[in-house]
Amino acid sequence: MPSHPLRLRDFRLLFIGRTVSTLGDAVVPAALAIAITRATGSAGALALVLGCAMVPRLLLLPFGGVVGDRLDPRLVALTTDAVRALSQLFVGVQLLGGTPSLAQIAAAEVVGGLASAFAMPTSTPLVRATVPDEHRLRANALLGSALSAARLGGPALAGVLVYTAGPGWAFVLDGLSFVLSAALLARIGRISVERKSAERSSLRRDLADGWSEVRSRDWYWTSLIAHGVWNGAASVALTLGPLIAATRLGGDGAWVAISQASAVGLLAGSLIAGRVRPRRPVLAGNLALALYGLPLTALAIPLPAPVTVAVYAVALAGLGFLNPVWETAVQQDFPAHVLARVTSYDWLISLAAAPVGYVLAPLAANAWGDRVPLLTAAALVVLACAGTAAVPGVRRFGTREAEERTPVKV
Repeated sequence: MPSHPLRLRDFRLLFIGRTVSTLGDAVVPAALAIAITRATGSAGALALVLGCAMVPRLLLLPFGGVVGDRLDPRLVALTTDAVRALSQLFVGVQLLGGTPSLAQIAAAEVVGGLASAFAMPTSTPLVRATVPDEHRLRANALLGSALSAARLGGPALAGVLVYTAGPGWAFVLDGLSFVLSAALLARIGRISVERKSAERSSLRRDLADGWSEVRSRDWYWTSLIAHGVWNGAASVALTLGPLIAATRLGGDGAWVAISQASAVGLLAGSLIAGRVRPRRPVLAGNLALALYGLPLTALAIPLPAPVTVAVYAVALAGLGFLNPVWETAVQQDFPAHVLARVTSYDWLISLAAAPVGYVLAPLAANAWGDRVPLLTAAALVVLACAGTAAVPGVRRFGTREAEERTPVKV
């Protein structure tokens, strides 16, 4: 058995493909924010485009989980990469053509969101299928570090593209990255789908079985609620942050710097996760997420740009630490035949608050100013993430008692 996950051919192909496509995706947020605010000068327009990608993704995520458990997750991921490549190339062409059509960009984001609903549940099953148990934590930490490094390079590359060639090229690059990812996935061997029974059940039964697995673990569903609040708070910052940076922190470059600092923090947190083994990993990860209250407060005041950039790096290190620890816990604690469905509910609950943030943030800012929604989001994220310490399953997970526990029915 190879001593390093990257010596496993299938994982190596997955690792390269995920890293390249993440680099392409990391270029897009800053480029999209700058392109939309330049064209419209409106946080509401940016919120509309972001919501067009998020809402269809949320609506179809559970069905994406069923498909990921029924079919070869490699084939599902390959197909969705091809669809996302086309949608991002279309946006790139729109932006390169001059004044972008907001409606067409929004429509392309809808298509990308639909594809990602089927792609996202395949990530965890693909890692589990290509890496044996003894290497899985190392593989998740390695993958998390590589993805964080890609996100680190993405904003810098976005800045170069935006200020030299224009934001449209960022979307072209993202589309090409999905093409390469699909080509690498095509070289991975077919993955057999483990099912509890040879008899295929109904769609409704598959959805219900996946949800039953989620409900049976109090450490899991309570953490997902906290993660959802975190994502809702992040959507408030993503909606209001670019305009605050442009008008009060020194211009568009300040938001690029914030995005860059976030990627640095993600990388640092992933590296820490590969070296530190806390006795209560889920609890430690959730407490680390509470650090996101810092940048929200910094934007609300607002603090000087260098301070805001620094606290963003610290806060995103918490997310970088959580991700590989969380992925390993999920891959080890849930049976393989429900893993895509469980992952889809993970994404659904974690991201459900994001559209609410996209909609309410500009409305609240117009009514009461930026400070109210940002400080409210900061308070909620600290209370929700730190509050999971009160849940017995969260405190026990990773301890000897947790290994012998009986799942808590709710």
